[in-house]
Amino acid sequence: MTTEIVKEGEFAGWQTWPNEPFEYDSAGPFYFRTDEKGPVAAFRAQRKHMNAGGVMHGGCLMTFADYSLFAIAHEGMEGEYGLTVAFTSEFLDGALEGEYIEARGDLLRKGRSLMFVRGIITANGRPVLNFSGTIKKKRKQPS
Repeated sequence: MTTEIVKEGEFAGWQTWPNEPFEYDSAGPFYFRTDEKGPVAAFRAQRKHMNAGGVMHGGCLMTFADYSLFAIAHEGMEGEYGLTVAFTSEFLDGALEGEYIEARGDLLRKGRSLMFVRGIITANGRPVLNFSGTIKKKRKQPS
């Protein structure tokens, strides 16, 4: 999948997938990079991410977790496209508008076509969602 480097703003230098309209335009934008601790995905919580109770909508957290599966497994994807075939999450706390939302995790196992990932999302460092998932790499079609 094609990535783009962010040129300005809070996430300058991070990467994003601009060809993912739901995650980039609607739910996000979300960003990722690899730092000294490993792969990380992040975004800043905005009003559009909140529910009527004033905390981040659970669907937004799960969407970001799904995005984060691919950010965490990015190098193992070797430029190929993948699909989420299994996803599990547990809500731990609510995230608030303005907070820095971050996901970190591990690629637990990489097979020929399946990858197993786990991670945790934090809001200003406070755990808000635990997640795990399985990615199926889409095989390249012969030209």
